[in-house]
Amino acid sequence: MARSQRSQALLQFGLFCGIILFVNILANSFYTHFDLTEEKRFTLTKPTRKLLEALDDRIYVQVLLEGSFPAGFKRLQTATREMLDDFRSVTGYIDYQFEDPLQGSTEEIKSRQKALLEDGIAPVNLRVNEQGESSQQLIYPVAVFHFGNREVAVNLLENQSPTLMPDEVVNNSVSLLEYKFANAIKKLQAQARPAILFTRGHGELAALQTTDLERSLHQFYDTDRITLDSVLRLEPEKCALLIIAKPQGGFSERDKFKVDQFIMQGGKVLWLIDRLNADLDSLRRAGRFVPSDYPLNLEDMLFKYGVRIQPDLVLDMESSKIPLQVGVVGNAPQFQLFDWPYHPTVLPVGRHPVVKNLDRVEMKFCSSIDTIRTKTPVTKTALLQSSRYSRLQFSPVDLNFEILRAAPRPEHFSKGPQTVGVLLEGIFSSNFENRVSEAMLEGLKQAGLNFRNTSAPTRMMVISDGDVAANFIRDSEKKEWLPLGFNRFENITYANKELMLNVVEYLIDATGVIEARTKEVKLRLLDTVRAREEKTFWQALNLGLPLLFLGIFGAVFMWRRKRRYAG
Repeated sequence: MARSQRSQALLQFGLFCGIILFVNILANSFYTHFDLTEEKRFTLTKPTRKLLEALDDRIYVQVLLEGSFPAGFKRLQTATREMLDDFRSVTGYIDYQFEDPLQGSTEEIKSRQKALLEDGIAPVNLRVNEQGESSQQLIYPVAVFHFGNREVAVNLLENQSPTLMPDEVVNNSVSLLEYKFANAIKKLQAQARPAILFTRGHGELAALQTTDLERSLHQFYDTDRITLDSVLRLEPEKCALLIIAKPQGGFSERDKFKVDQFIMQGGKVLWLIDRLNADLDSLRRAGRFVPSDYPLNLEDMLFKYGVRIQPDLVLDMESSKIPLQVGVVGNAPQFQLFDWPYHPTVLPVGRHPVVKNLDRVEMKFCSSIDTIRTKTPVTKTALLQSSRYSRLQFSPVDLNFEILRAAPRPEHFSKGPQTVGVLLEGIFSSNFENRVSEAMLEGLKQAGLNFRNTSAPTRMMVISDGDVAANFIRDSEKKEWLPLGFNRFENITYANKELMLNVVEYLIDATGVIEARTKEVKLRLLDTVRAREEKTFWQALNLGLPLLFLGIFGAVFMWRRKRRYAG
């Protein structure tokens, strides 16, 4: 009898081990999880899932974030691995491997670093504090996506802004992983490169002024410049986005008609418009300056589409700095940095995917934008606004440096946030409705088109500053320039380039992958004061509660054992 019970117990134990082994095999074969977080941080968006489900060939991801890191970067490393596992749970065509590019002999490391630098992949110099000692460590927070003979490098770490704490930088980086990975896969699969055209012939930004922006766009897009007089028509099939960047001369009715009918066909336009002719160089040369209106002849078009750029200047207490001479020591002039309210550092507003998690954007002599009621349904979304400490100066205005003699007072900046960037989405009415000339109709006839009164559903963005997309030219003859958004006086890089890339991506993107940018991973920081005050209580609870449960379990077990075998 005892032998039979022992055999039965061994059989049950073996069966239990077999079930455990089978469950583990299944767990390794199928990756799944339950997302119980409030913000659904572990749930992929529908456009991302749709993109992954359509994969029919293998994508290999080479993650260079391997090694020993501080806790924050360890979190980024773990989040990257988990995101790739989430992608693999949808499709079996994702393979990945973590590598340490700084592992090996000195020669191997130098050779690898040189190869990465040639591919545009530079390390981040991380400062590490351990046991009161500070040291520096190079890391490569980069994932390289390979698809056939094409590859895309994805920066896992958001720009470290002076206005954000390190934990916030890592948190923003984690929340954008899905968007960055999905966007890389989408771009690798694209059969054709969309074309982005910059207009010229009206005093727009020169090619050297948009060098940094165009270099960033060239990874996925073709860019070129177009003179509107030289073409019969603009076609959305050949121009994914038209950028009108800081024109200074007037647009003819013929040029406006071509842009208008491009929009009516569903074309997208990015308007970067300066209303007033104001710049710091002119003010420095003259000491005082009265800016005039640019004779653009675009006011009626923008009004018809739903916005009006006012003839004013936005002043903001939250602004970038400029140097001014405050004295001379010997023969050397002495300079000091002053807050310059005509250069607002605009903080993007809302949770729209274009501006979510973006840091401040530097603007120069921008104007306020009003939205206008339109005949057709157009959604108007303010994406860029000055701070609540703002005010307006209406044209004509006498610009000078006298404003810096006294410290700015908040009561003088009481107009509240001023909109300087608006996204327009919907169906637009033609600016030439009921006023098409015979010459315009003849031009359409030659191009094989009919006049359209209303547009197909489309999008456009209006920003009241053309310099938001311009990099600083250090030497025009040598063609030397600084990165877009870099302020050479403050040695700070603002988020101008990220804004421009996001706007371009959103206006062109038809798959909705950019929706993943709206995901938010909330940063739940430890209350250090409360933790210090309640340290003893929680230590006692964590140590005593398990022992208490163990004691109760042991007492119940012994009581049942005595009761069972007492007879």
